[in-house]
Amino acid sequence: MALKVLALNGTLKTSSSTETSSTARMLDLIVKEFKSFDAVTETVWLADHDVKPGVTSDEGEGDAWPAIRTKILSADILLIGTPIWLGQPSSVTKRALERMDAFLEETDDQGRMVSYGKVAAVAVVGNEDGAHHVTAEVFQALNDVGFTIPANAVAYWVGEAMGSTNFADLEETPDTVTTMVEMLVRNTAHLANLLRGNQYPGEQ
Repeated sequence: MALKVLALNGTLKTSSSTETSSTARMLDLIVKEFKSFDAVTETVWLADHDVKPGVTSDEGEGDAWPAIRTKILSADILLIGTPIWLGQPSSVTKRALERMDAFLEETDDQGRMVSYGKVAAVAVVGNEDGAHHVTAEVFQALNDVGFTIPANAVAYWVGEAMGSTNFADLEETPDTVTTMVEMLVRNTAHLANLLRGNQYPGEQ
C-alpha cells in the first residue's frame, strides 16, 4: 500500500494569493520527491481555513480543524512547511501545533496517542537567519504530541539577513537544498514503512 503524505503549508498567504509562496515552492519540491517513491500526497494551506484557537480537537461551530485532523490521522507522514517570521514559525503553523496538543489525551486502550506510528518532517524558508531555531521548535512540538522524527528530516533555505530575495525568487534550486530534500524524503519514507508494520508498544 502506498504511503500517504499530508503537507501543511504554514504560509500566511492563501492558495488564491497572486504572490508566490516560498513555502509552497519548498513543499512542492519535497512532494515531487515523495511521488518518486509512489506516495500519495495532499497539501493543505492552513491560511485557507478557519482553524479556531484552542487545544481541543473540535472548538465548535465553524472550526475547520476537525477535517484537517482527520487528514493528519489518515496519513503516514506529516510534513509541516513554515516561513520564518520574526525568528519564529508562522502563527498559523503554531496554531496547528497547538491544536495537536489534544493528542496528549487522545489515546488507545494501551495508552498510545493517536499520532503514534506516524512520521513527521519539516520544511523552513526565510530571508533571515533562524532555520535551526524554527526547526527545533516545530520538531519538539511534534515529538511532544507523539510523532516520530527521522534522521535529517528537515529541508530549509534562508537568504541574506535583512535581504529581499526569497526562495520563490531563485531561478534554480541550490544543490544543497536538493540534497536535503532527497535525504528528508528517503529517511522519512523508510521510517514510515518500518513503523507501519511494527507499531510502538503500549502499556502492559
